[in-house]
Amino acid sequence: MLESDLLNRELFIINAALTGMVPTKADTPHVPVSVEETADDAEAAAEAGAAIIHLHPRDNKGRPTSDPDIYRRLIAAVRERCPDLVICASCSGRNEQDGERRAAPLTFEDELKPELASLTCGSMNFARQASLNAPDTIVELARRMQDNGIKAEVEVFEPGMINYVCYLISKGILEESLYCNILLGNLGTSRGTGLDLSYMVNCLPEGTTWGAAGIGRYQLPVTAMALAMGGSVRTGLEDNIHYDWQERALATNRMLIERVVRIGHELGRRPATPQETREMIGLPTKRL
Repeated sequence: MLESDLLNRELFIINAALTGMVPTKADTPHVPVSVEETADDAEAAAEAGAAIIHLHPRDNKGRPTSDPDIYRRLIAAVRERCPDLVICASCSGRNEQDGERRAAPLTFEDELKPELASLTCGSMNFARQASLNAPDTIVELARRMQDNGIKAEVEVFEPGMINYVCYLISKGILEESLYCNILLGNLGTSRGTGLDLSYMVNCLPEGTTWGAAGIGRYQLPVTAMALAMGGSVRTGLEDNIHYDWQERALATNRMLIERVVRIGHELGRRPATPQETREMIGLPTKRL
């Protein structure tokens, strides 16, 4: 079991996944794909209550890219607009298998170095493609994060990935004070039910700071369940482009974050500031 006071936590973290690799302008005009659009959305997300911005760069045609130059420009633009935000750089294996290119943001220095980087702890199938994360790749990315003073934002999609996380901790490859996001509702992994979320939360190592995300139609129910259970939240157009799934009303990132804040307030909780977030997940306090 995690800490016994889960239901009494006031603060919760909002991790805003703004873009991802899948949504295009043809799907929704609201998804930010250029550096400038993403910086605009990051600023709006921060104003709405997000503390962490989860970044995926796109090229000049709106396609996912691991180009380090674009990545640097993207981080620089977000830092300039929102110097207090915690930046999480994606190291996803969904479209990129070359380990060096996936690790590119882990080599950035000074103000361009992200404080967090994503680490998906297993391979899986999405609806139309596989995301491959070989054990050697996971270990190498985790070690590079440690060596460069970047904390892993651990991502798990099913219970087996948590088993692997525990193994990595036992080998000293991951630190014990985890920040973990549980992603539910993907067709090829765990469903987005309360049973799935509660089981996976109880599988996490003691002391883990956890959040949850629902993919597609599961975003709202998973968000509500996570907040009621004392956890944190990941939300944004990366995981879901609709505000209302029945009516198929398109959302903006700001709308999704504002909804999370409202639900949290109804439960007597409030979003953590970036500085409070750093304290919660064990990052050094940032001097502005």
